[in-house]
Amino acid sequence: MSLLEQVQADMKEAMKAKDKQTLAVVRQIKSAVMNEQINLGHDLTEEEELAVLSREVKQRRDSIAEFKAGNRDDLAEATQAELDVLAKYLPAQLSEDEIKDIVAAAIEKTGANSPADMGKVMGIVSGQTKGRADGKVVADQVKAALAK
Repeated sequence: MSLLEQVQADMKEAMKAKDKQTLAVVRQIKSAVMNEQINLGHDLTEEEELAVLSREVKQRRDSIAEFKAGNRDDLAEATQAELDVLAKYLPAQLSEDEIKDIVAAAIEKTGANSPADMGKVMGIVSGQTKGRADGKVVADQVKAALAK
């Protein structure tokens, strides 16, 4: 089942359950996917669907950070609830240990030994963690590993 079909089914379910929060998020996902299809001019591949979902997650994480910085816990909680709905469409997230293993393997493969080599390492690591780990967490892990 494609992401769009899953979203459509979940939208119907949310309507029947009168779950306004879930319905709003599912509609936003559908809209983002449809807009991306229109922009690209073809049905999305799984990788392209994952990119759309990752973008939606990143927007919400950024919003949560801004809301917390502005002492707007009410908005941060609402956005976190949206993020929780979005999370069920993403593949299983990697643990910190799994990310560390991927980073260590990439450092070994590239021969990186200083923070100046971060770009080489991130090129390999981001391809392996795309959609399965937060980019900021991955970048922090790479920085920490290269700083040793």
